[in-house]
Amino acid sequence: MKSVTLTGIEKMAIVDVPEPKVKTGHDVLIKVDVVGICGSDVHYYTTGRIGSQVVKYPFRVGHEFSGTVMETGRKVSRVKKGDRVAVDPAMFCGKCDQCRAGRFHTCRKLKFLGCPGQAEGCLCEYIVMPETSCYPVPSSISSEEAALVEPLSIGYYSVQQSGLKKGAAIAILGCGPIGLSVLLPAKCKEAKRIYVTDKIDARLKVAKKTGASWVGNPVKEDVVAAIAQKEPLLLDVVYECCGQQEAIDQAIELLKPGGTLMLIGIPTIDRISFCIDKMRRKEIKIQNVRRQNECVHGAIDLVSSGKVRPMFMITHTFSLFETQKAFDLVKDYKDGVVKAIVKI
Repeated sequence: MKSVTLTGIEKMAIVDVPEPKVKTGHDVLIKVDVVGICGSDVHYYTTGRIGSQVVKYPFRVGHEFSGTVMETGRKVSRVKKGDRVAVDPAMFCGKCDQCRAGRFHTCRKLKFLGCPGQAEGCLCEYIVMPETSCYPVPSSISSEEAALVEPLSIGYYSVQQSGLKKGAAIAILGCGPIGLSVLLPAKCKEAKRIYVTDKIDARLKVAKKTGASWVGNPVKEDVVAAIAQKEPLLLDVVYECCGQQEAIDQAIELLKPGGTLMLIGIPTIDRISFCIDKMRRKEIKIQNVRRQNECVHGAIDLVSSGKVRPMFMITHTFSLFETQKAFDLVKDYKDGVVKAIVKI
């Protein structure tokens, strides 16, 4: 089969590799249909690492995908041949203390698609996944929407973890695919006012169309002052979705006493800092987000019910042979890109 492999910093090759085989009773062989390009994939492409996770070349990235079941192991019961599936890229052991506590996303032996030292990614024609990662989708959900379920599940989980209440005033700092994936379920939870910031005006326009109450570009204006003028009591929750120190600083300023800061973005640096004086005096709660946990079904339900229509996120489509072109587009934020996908 064809596989897209990282061979160096900003270098890719399309290679022929053996097709994977069903080996255990719980394996599912999937024909990959659509792969979404995530910011973390691009980190590996441009820097070869995310924190302590360092690529050893050659390596295949990619973790957001949908596909069609081609074969199943003899013990598989939740999917069958011909089913279209959204796929959770996390593969947990089910036996460790974290799994026993229901924290499958922090499993001690977790393997994640496209993560160095754990599992090769999904930028290929076929892949084998455990049954626990496979979620059938109804015919009302397209293959493209099914591929968006993974980032949407992170947004769904983030809103769930924040304890967002109806009528809350919130901010989303950074409105790429993850920020928009927070915006959609936050609207479903009936947040009263949603303030969104980003350095790319094209993304702000998308956020405004999607339901943001106010949008602002921190390069062009003092977004903290602008939001504080509209919200003198400040905000209940801030979702930091860009992994930038300046956004974290803005979040501390924007939160009201007792407010909650959700750290969702992945910084490219090893350390960040907080203004401890302001954070302590306001008694701000900080919640890190590690991908998602048991929220795939919830994300699928949002899409299948029509409460959320995520297709607007997909702005560019490429073939497998154009994958490097897609990565370069996303890397440089060209042409108003929000989400680029690769159709296999």
